[in-house]
Formats: sequence, structure tokens, C-alpha cells
Amino acid sequence: MNRLKTLAAATLALGWSLGAANAFELGVIGFQFSSETHARVANAAAAAAKARGWNVTLLNSEGALPKHAEQFEALIAKKVDAIIVAMGKPVEADAQFKAAKEKGIPVITVMSGSGPHALFDIQANEYKIGADAALALFGQMGYVGNLLTVRFEANVATRIRGKVLDTVLSENTALKEIGKHTMARTQSWRDDVKSGVQALLLQNQGKINGIWASFDGQAYVIDDLLKAQGVKKGQIPLISVDGGAETYRRIADPESTLLATVAIPFEDMGAKAVDAVDSIAVKKQPASSVASGPYLFVDAVVVDKTNVSKFLK
Repeated sequence: MNRLKTLAAATLALGWSLGAANAFELGVIGFQFSSETHARVANAAAAAAKARGWNVTLLNSEGALPKHAEQFEALIAKKVDAIIVAMGKPVEADAQFKAAKEKGIPVITVMSGSGPHALFDIQANEYKIGADAALALFGQMGYVGNLLTVRFEANVATRIRGKVLDTVLSENTALKEIGKHTMARTQSWRDDVKSGVQALLLQNQGKINGIWASFDGQAYVIDDLLKAQGVKKGQIPLISVDGGAETYRRIADPESTLLATVAIPFEDMGAKAVDAVDSIAVKKQPASSVASGPYLFVDAVVVDKTNVSKFLK
């Protein structure tokens, strides 16, 4: 009897071992985990895949294109079943995307832009986000007055938001941009924003009626500067884009000057990428049944004092 029990246990263990060995293999690459949004997408995708019993290789390119390419190539060599890329570089890493396609490895990107070798990109509509952010700020300003803008031209999403802001400004002539800081792409970007905005605040003291930031990380720096100068909530409305726990905390905080953000559902995007991989790579459904074109759009929402309680955890 003991022999039978031992044999049964060994057989069961072997079954588990074979099951783990045969599990679906997913590679997830986040371009730069020091950027909260990249990490949120990649970690959400990894968690959703593990919940399905898949094996996950989670990689951080640390913002370096050579490392990004190397990690891509390593996943191809490992013969993973699919790859998800958060905030990747379809143009700069075209050779790696193409190599994955040639090996029959489906690649789905998130907020990376479209490319000829990925199935599609899961994306928020940045043109709509740009309009929502501009109108949220201008509404707080009563569509009149002077504003400062803090921009980032090296990223396609933040660049689009700025272009849409300019379009809305062109149709509302009672509003005037009196100062602009364009953030440099640098490891010390927070210091860059801090010094740039400090100079703008000094140059335009007493003239500022609102501030637009292209993403929440910039808004945190600006908020801290305004609070240090004694600015109270609502005196100089501050609006940005992205959403997240720290943003929602500041919006709800009566001492913070941050009034609103356009919240992008980064975790949902990561989960949707895994759902899409499951449909296409596991269930063998055509990619067109998941996304009808190069983009699969998700909705962003304005979060302010009227609804922030729903987002606080």
C-alpha cells in the first residue's frame, strides 16, 4: 500500500512538473521601470499572465535602446510563445520586432505606437486626452487668463497632448500662454522641471492663472513648488495627465494645488494585452477579432474633486 501511495505521489509530482514545463511562455518587456506608467503596464500584464498559470519572463530595459534590443533577442532565442512590450520602440527596434514576427512569435505593444511587425498597439486616444486636459484646465480658469505650460517633446504621447493644447488655445483668444518649459530627456528630469518652472514662476509672478503639465510626474514637482510658495488649492489651477495613487491623493488633498488629471487605465491595458494574447496565441483566433486596425483603444477619464473618491484606495 505504501508503495502504491509513493508511486501515486511521484506520478502526480511528475504531472505537475510536465504541466509547468508545458505552460505557455510569455515575455514582457517594460522600456523603463523608473517611469511609473511603464512599470504599471508591465507588472499588470505579468500578474494577469501568472494568474492564468503561464510562465512569465519580466524584463526592464532601463530606458536603454541597446538593452531593449538585447532583451527582445533573448526572448526570441528562448522561443517564448508571445511577447508584450510596454512603451516600446517599434521604429528603433524594428529589426527585433521583425525577427519575432519571422519566428512566428506574436507581439502586442502597449502605448508604443504602431509598427508593421506587431499585431497592434493598445493605446489611449492621445488626441482626445489632450483635448480633455486642455478643457479641464481652461474650465477652471473660466476660459480667460494667463497660463504656463510644461511640455515634453521627446515622447509622442506628451507631444500630441501639447499640440492639441495649442489647437484649443488658438480657438480661445482670451487665454494666453505667457511661459513654456520644455523638459529635456535626462535622468535628472525632475531637477530639469524644477529649475525651469522656478524660473517661469519668478519671471511671471502675480500674472499666472493656470498651469498645464504634460504628465503627472511634472505636476508633482510643480505642485511642491507652488505649495512652498504658499499657493492654495484653486488659486493657480494645475492640471496634468496619467492618473495613479499619488495623483489621486494630491487631488483629494486640500493642501495640494493639483486639481485634476486625465487618468489612463494603465493596469487595464496590461490585462487587456494578456487577454489579447490568450485569444490570439492560445485560442488561435485571428488578431482582427480583437482589434480591427493597428490600435486597440481604451478610454481615459478626467478625475477631479467630483469623482476622485472612486479612485482612492
